[in-house]
Amino acid sequence: MRNRFRRTAAGLFAAVLLAASVTSASTASAAPSSGFDNWSCKPSAAHPNPLVLLHGLGGNGPGNYSYLGPFLAAKGYCAFTLTYGQADPNIPVGGTVSIARSSVEIASFVQRVRAATGAAKVDLVGHSEGAFQSLYGPKVRGYSGQVGKVVALAPPTHGTTFAGLVSVGDYLGLGPLVDQVLQRFGCAACDELIVGGSAVKTLTTGPIAQSGTKYTVIASRFDALVTPHETSFIREPGVTNEYVQDTCPLDPVGHVGLAFDPTVAQLVANALDPAHASRVVCAFGPPL
Repeated sequence: MRNRFRRTAAGLFAAVLLAASVTSASTASAAPSSGFDNWSCKPSAAHPNPLVLLHGLGGNGPGNYSYLGPFLAAKGYCAFTLTYGQADPNIPVGGTVSIARSSVEIASFVQRVRAATGAAKVDLVGHSEGAFQSLYGPKVRGYSGQVGKVVALAPPTHGTTFAGLVSVGDYLGLGPLVDQVLQRFGCAACDELIVGGSAVKTLTTGPIAQSGTKYTVIASRFDALVTPHETSFIREPGVTNEYVQDTCPLDPVGHVGLAFDPTVAQLVANALDPAHASRVVCAFGPPL
């Protein structure tokens, strides 16, 4: 079963990389007010907040955002990603160390993006563990005043009953490397993100949403990793909670597929710029 998933992932990953390369080629001559991991990019008046894109557990920034990163850059954003929480800096598998340790790296990266772009604030877009970090960091590390919007894709906000979030890396074609990291270093974050986990307790003690920041949480009814699905949602003022299927009922997208779904990409773009929201054209995301 694991090998079948990896073969499916390899095909998906190849298709995603092809799409990303085509998108990159079409935007190569874009103005420096847009770009994906272009450190000369300066935000435009239309999109003054650069984006920080946070990957899932067991994945990495370039792989997790090989579709959504170029998509948002083509929308006119300065978008940046990193690979945080690597147990071994020579292995491109992130997010396995403790949530607290990774959150320090992310906080430092936010400051790097602000310094490079001259922006007062960033917007955070996270997927899976990265979505959890997009909630955890501003609250626990105290930089919420530097965050305008958070768009969180399937965060295990209240903990998941299924300890399989590391499968994000597996589906990205990183299975052998994920196995190597787990065998050598373990996975502190895996234990911290289940129901009752220490990071979950820290995040959910007191309000999660921070004043002055607008939050959107997007989940899928077909998510098999963050369960029950409602665990992603934040029932607090200033937070919009939505299922992909509220907009596109026939979209079968699963947990990992959220980062590679054209439907979700449009929902993310609308959440980042609600004043110029466009009608979502329904598509089909990977049911993984």
